[in-house]
Amino acid sequence: MTAEQIIFLLVAFFTLGSGFMVVTTRNLIHAALWLISTLFGVAVIFALLDAGFLAVVQVVVYIGAIAILFIFAVMLTRKDMRDQGPQMNRNWWFGALISLLTFGGLYFLLQGWNGLSKTVTEIPSGFDAVSELGNALVSPDAYVLPFEVASVLLVAALVGAVYVAFNRK
Repeated sequence: MTAEQIIFLLVAFFTLGSGFMVVTTRNLIHAALWLISTLFGVAVIFALLDAGFLAVVQVVVYIGAIAILFIFAVMLTRKDMRDQGPQMNRNWWFGALISLLTFGGLYFLLQGWNGLSKTVTEIPSGFDAVSELGNALVSPDAYVLPFEVASVLLVAALVGAVYVAFNRK
């Protein structure tokens, strides 16, 4: 086993453990912090796969914007952070069954697909993925509308959190 494979396994187990802690912890702020560590683990995996741009996007967009916005929304609502009710309902087995069926269906669909074993043979000369992505995000023929809708949605969520937290005296 190479050093890179060992690092990958360590980061993968850390990411899976952090993801497990996100859904099992009782404190909402702690869950948000575990989410940040999970997203950071995904960024490290992107870096190990030589996808530096996706690693930076993971840190800037998901950790720097989404998770911090989630923490601000939780802090601005000033709700009691401890959940007094039970953490699992009586129908937990139904969710577990659906997740196992979904995993089994995906496994069945992907086991005959040869795209998992293919590798890129050669990248064309002069191809700049970051430039192409930037052009696609601002081009009217590509993704400018979903990009702008997402930004308006995030601003609306922040304004809504401030409105909910506003205490009239």
